Amino acid sequence: MSTSKGFLEKTFKLNANKTNAKTEIVAGITTFMTMAYILIVNPLTLADAGMNFDGVFAATAISAFVATLVMAFYANYPFVLAPGMGLNAFFAYSVVLGMGYSWEFAITAVLLEGLIFIVLSFFNVREAIVKAIPMSLKNAVSVGIGLFIAFIGLSGAGIVKTGKLIQEGSEVIPNSGGLIVELGNVTSPGAIVAILGIIVTGFLLIRKVKGAILIGIIFSTIAGIVAGITELPQNIFTDVSTIGDSLSKVAFKFQFDQIFTIDMLIVLFTFLFVDMFDTIGTLVGVASKADMLDENGNLPKAKQALLADAVGTTVGACLGTSTVTTYVESASGVAEGGKTGLTAFTSAILFGAALFLAPLFGIIPTEATTPALVLVGLFMMSPILKINFEDFTEAIPAFLTIIMMPLAYSIAEGIAFGMISYVILKVLSGKFKDVSPVMYILAILFVLKFIV
Repeated sequence: MSTSKGFLEKTFKLNANKTNAKTEIVAGITTFMTMAYILIVNPLTLADAGMNFDGVFAATAISAFVATLVMAFYANYPFVLAPGMGLNAFFAYSVVLGMGYSWEFAITAVLLEGLIFIVLSFFNVREAIVKAIPMSLKNAVSVGIGLFIAFIGLSGAGIVKTGKLIQEGSEVIPNSGGLIVELGNVTSPGAIVAILGIIVTGFLLIRKVKGAILIGIIFSTIAGIVAGITELPQNIFTDVSTIGDSLSKVAFKFQFDQIFTIDMLIVLFTFLFVDMFDTIGTLVGVASKADMLDENGNLPKAKQALLADAVGTTVGACLGTSTVTTYVESASGVAEGGKTGLTAFTSAILFGAALFLAPLFGIIPTEATTPALVLVGLFMMSPILKINFEDFTEAIPAFLTIIMMPLAYSIAEGIAFGMISYVILKVLSGKFKDVSPVMYILAILFVLKFIV
């Protein structure tokens, strides 16, 4: 026991970070359970593009395992990675079904993206972008992510409906209210489970119960079984003999003859843009809330953290899945007290285990993660107090960053609106020196992105 404690202390520096193994492990379990849905949703999404479900499931679990291990041991941060939502939808519905390319073409673009990010990380390009973001926007990113993940949780449980088109069973139909967002059916079994979970988790937080968010997820899952929105599997183990055969259907399926085409350039640029600012936004936002930023507002070891998603994306592409990125759900582990790579290591082990226990992890319904996402969204709001609302050149860009993340359903788009408005307002106000050269370049690139 003392040997294992010594290893954990030496590896993750628990005492220096004012934490302990129990807290970190609970935080890791919490993060994993909050984002375990990706193990099912990602294969379902990429299956629509013609990929093998079981193969993508294995690729999802393994790529999350590898990328999160890099984060744990190389960066020693409590951030967890997996194939990203949004990026997988762009892969399946825009590139493959919309533009008509093969999924092999799309997976080649993901491989190139990962390799480029590895190079950019080694040359500190992405780290320079993180440092260039002003502190007001870094705090705003944290708040925006809080609203964003709460929105994800509420819409996932059907408490709110999103978009002018809504899902009714297997059909997509017009939203009768014609609103961008409207109240959902709060008396449906899923919504009731989520609401009860919020109340129970909130009560546990009030009572300062350790592991409140994790307990809330477990309670909501059990409630979901009782309500009939999920059910216990007949067999909790994966047929190990089929894993290799499933992976062979999606792994290393590249179209290298398409690398030097204009079409590849367009698709690759979109992957690069969205992933870069989703990852940077998540790292900055969660780190800001966890007080991991230094006195200059920078994230120590940003290079190591950014390299984790670059490696994960490259490995994921080789195995057969879309872009791997840092998850906003990492905030749930941070809210439980996770401060070091031991949190990430715990989540990584669970992703590895999920490869062999797929049916078991499939029972966690979306509604069971809603309480965690909503209440973590609350925790992410506190950095708003650090924004100077008396200086409108700081306040307006911060507000646009915050509000556009949930409304545009994108961390990257929120950052884009914030950065562009920040540069324009500072220049118009004659405060040129407040804007770094990197910010000017990024603002121009964001404008070009919207135009093109």
